[in-house]
Amino acid sequence: MNKTCLECQDKIVGREDKKFCSDGCRNAYNNKMNKDQTNLMRNINNKLRKNYRILTELNPEEKTKTTKNKLISKGFDFELITSIYTTKTGNVYYFVYDQGYLAVENESYVLVKK
Repeated sequence: MNKTCLECQDKIVGREDKKFCSDGCRNAYNNKMNKDQTNLMRNINNKLRKNYRILTELNPEEKTKTTKNKLISKGFDFELITSIYTTKTGNVYYFVYDQGYLAVENESYVLVKK
């Protein structure tokens, strides 16, 4: 039975269930398959990472207070979060992974870590 590499179409030698002739072809094929067609996912993930870095930098302890202006000046994007948690008392925390924030009075925010 002659099998060919899914990437370069060369003949495959070796195990019966092999799909690629080399690690290079396997990597090239998988990179093509996982490439973001519109870069949308890549851009969103980069912005989420930036938001996470900002929250981590401003919240070195478990709980800190900051202002909206400070978050905005560092480039924080309030549109991108990973989850929302509503407490029994009705407080709404917005999270980027394990770093979260709660809006309080006078455009201030309480930063927390799960």
